Amino acid sequence: MGKVFEEIDERLEAFIRAQHLFFVATAPLSGEGHVNLSPKGLDTFAVLGPREVAYLDLVGSGVETIAHLRENGRITFLFCATEGPPRILRLYGRGEVLEPGDEGFDDLESSFPIEGGRRAFVRARLHRIADSCGYGVPLFRFEGERPQMRAWAERKGAEGLRRYQLDENATSIDGLPGLRGKRL
Repeated sequence: MGKVFEEIDERLEAFIRAQHLFFVATAPLSGEGHVNLSPKGLDTFAVLGPREVAYLDLVGSGVETIAHLRENGRITFLFCATEGPPRILRLYGRGEVLEPGDEGFDDLESSFPIEGGRRAFVRARLHRIADSCGYGVPLFRFEGERPQMRAWAERKGAEGLRRYQLDENATSIDGLPGLRGKRL
């Protein structure tokens, strides 16, 4: 049933773009650390090339993905169809975090809509692209994006977001380094 692909072709990219939700999984090297699995949405994912992807990382209460990538670079993305034919697509890769002021950050901005609460970009080079059936994924209907993230970021303002990130995103729950905060 499942298939491994050499690269993201037009059909796979169309599938990715049609999904309103994706998941990001990372883990620390320590077996005692916490594996992280985060849902993402709000049109924050982009295919940059046949084996390269990125997403706009918005401010959150944790910084696990960033901390794990800084430690070991391992990342997996999962897209699952909740409408139409069943399908699960996993993208396995090595990721890096680009904060404001990092080389390449400004280049990625043109690939994404401007979002309130932007804190970084995560870019990954893929080494495995594989799908599976998705028969066990239930059907859901998309009703729309939640407005809370944008409204929260607007209420905080630039300085409030900066302070929040310095307070909440400097280290992971396992104590790994998170945001460097060069130019939040």
